[in-house]
Amino acid sequence: MKPAPADPASSSAGPVGASPLHAFYSRSDATFSSGPDRARRQARMLAKVLAQRPSPQRMVDVGCGDGAATHLLKRLDPRNTVIGIDWSAAALALARARGLLVIQGGIDGSGLPMPEASADVVIMSELIEHLVDTDAAVDEARRVLRPGGILLLSTPNLAAWFNRGLIGLGIQPLFSEVSLRGIYGRPGHEVAGHLRLFTRRALEEFLTDRGFRCERVEGAPYHDVPRPLRPLDRALCHWPSMASILLVQARRG
Repeated sequence: MKPAPADPASSSAGPVGASPLHAFYSRSDATFSSGPDRARRQARMLAKVLAQRPSPQRMVDVGCGDGAATHLLKRLDPRNTVIGIDWSAAALALARARGLLVIQGGIDGSGLPMPEASADVVIMSELIEHLVDTDAAVDEARRVLRPGGILLLSTPNLAAWFNRGLIGLGIQPLFSEVSLRGIYGRPGHEVAGHLRLFTRRALEEFLTDRGFRCERVEGAPYHDVPRPLRPLDRALCHWPSMASILLVQARRG
């Protein structure tokens, strides 16, 4: 995947192992762009939520990167307040140039720079796979959400249809990485910094245990699937457990 360098646990100086992650996300060649596929997925998920919420909403896009997706979300309804949060100062400079309201901060370790129960929607799009402390991150999302608020989360699926075949052949599954310095044992060449991967079952159980109720789980295709296999990839989106990307809408209890 090519997510924005959004708030790894290295965003604060305390945790053991923070320095290598800090250096990785501070590199000049780090990918800040959300990418059009991710931006459109965010917008579609959010549009479904806003259709049931006619009043102006306060939304937080955690791991906003260069703000491409955040800008699209803001355009859905100008009455809404959209705040982009990212650990990377370089990414936020790009987002700020788009005229976005942005804050530098983290979600695990140091916590979100927002008061309790101050947001209606929190978006974590292809962020959670980059975090060391996923428990603290989702706890923070719940803290800043108002009761009944919505968490929109997307992440690569460890049990995607192609990964099931790759593991059977003894090949490291896509999306997974064993090093910040290179790709080993699987196709691809770009290191994205993925630390945590979920199956559908693991993600739903994890969110439920953190005080959320999963209302909708959908699948999405992966842009790097070879062209001849893309029809199959799109078709399997109807079975989220096998889809390339997991999209979850969860409500704070």
